[in-house]
Amino acid sequence: MEPRNFDRDADRPRSAGVKQTGRVLVIGPYLRARAGSADAQSESHVQRDAEARLDEAAGLARAIDLVIADAIIAPISQIRPATYIGKGKVEEIAALAKSLDAELVVMDCALAPIQQRNLEKELHAKVLDRTGLILEIFGRRAKTKEGSLQVELAHLNYQRSRLVRSWTHLERQRGGFGFMGGPGETQIEADRRLIQERISKLEGELKKVQATRRLHRAGRQRVPYRVVALVGYTNAGKSTLFNRLTRADVQAADMLFATLDPTLRALTLPHGGKAMLSDTVGFISNLPTQLVAAFRATLEEVLEADVILHVRDISHEDAEAQQSDVDAVLRQLGINPDDSGRIIEVWNKIDRYDSEQREELLNIAARRPEDHPAMLVSAVSGEGIDTLLSAIEERLAAKRTTLDLSIDAADGAGISWLHRNSEVLAKELHDGRFDMTVRVDETKRDIVVNRFDAVPRVA
Repeated sequence: MEPRNFDRDADRPRSAGVKQTGRVLVIGPYLRARAGSADAQSESHVQRDAEARLDEAAGLARAIDLVIADAIIAPISQIRPATYIGKGKVEEIAALAKSLDAELVVMDCALAPIQQRNLEKELHAKVLDRTGLILEIFGRRAKTKEGSLQVELAHLNYQRSRLVRSWTHLERQRGGFGFMGGPGETQIEADRRLIQERISKLEGELKKVQATRRLHRAGRQRVPYRVVALVGYTNAGKSTLFNRLTRADVQAADMLFATLDPTLRALTLPHGGKAMLSDTVGFISNLPTQLVAAFRATLEEVLEADVILHVRDISHEDAEAQQSDVDAVLRQLGINPDDSGRIIEVWNKIDRYDSEQREELLNIAARRPEDHPAMLVSAVSGEGIDTLLSAIEERLAAKRTTLDLSIDAADGAGISWLHRNSEVLAKELHDGRFDMTVRVDETKRDIVVNRFDAVPRVA
């Protein structure tokens, strides 16, 4: 088990107002794949490289300004019920943590409460698993009231199962909000009761948030605004693409979970039509089920979206595995990731390739089935954005009707109404009248037909 250094002294951007903690040791306790095993056969197409997994775990730790002393892979042949990893590796990690003066050990796996407790005893340091680390990031990043409520609810559900005696030399219990939040009370049952009361209160408040969201959504449907939602693995470039498409100024950074709270902005389509573009929280492998459940209110924008853009960092070495992780979360939400009529796959960050590699990517995309195209874009340079906008418009148009009509050029009010309530595809002046081709939602179809004597265009 050879340690591998991770830019331990490199200068990195720090979040404003975040107090720095001590040194952190990141451990990747990954199961060795056994050739011919059922698990290896069923998941071989999404197997992740151990180094890439460790990189991601270290990136998660850095996302909350933890100082990485070292990061190592600790391959295991089986999961131990008591400590997850074997006794020998526990001793090695304990020695390494002591030599590095590590105050916190991050385990890139999901630990049972008893495993976390036993590891803390053996390592003489605080231990945080992957779920706890992601919850901590979300707790730091949530800015809106809704986001804070959702994160706290997920965190309390996680904490409720971890009211176990730890750090016994301090005679305190694990408690509080966040792993660095200080010790809690000594009465476990009292803590559980208080946590349950707080959970019930949060669930009530979130129901009010969901009701408000439904009102806003109903208002958009009356207009009606069609919704396009961005989904994808964290750090795939969704927020940069969002800014490029809407000319907004949403925070975008080369950082895991740089964006947490959902954002809606108007999206102008090539022929003047409007849609609402929604930027959502990024997905990640082994996303805690508590977060999927807690953020369901936010992700309702995805559930209700007319078109979903699955943004992929096509330059990432684990791009295929990341796609599988996003597909898995979409299925948890009840969305079919193979619904080609609704989902557009966007291959982002092509600016990282040279011309020859880009040509190879174009050939790969060209060989895909017609009903499952891939749009190659660079959210940074803007390459491919016009083609993507046309594809979005085409998908949205599938649910709209194209009409031909003729209107008196002096009818300024009628022409203005058409520009506001439809997509004007063509407009020509002949003998004092405008011959127009417009595309409208089904809700406006009868109004246009009756008011302007419009007729459906023959294909």
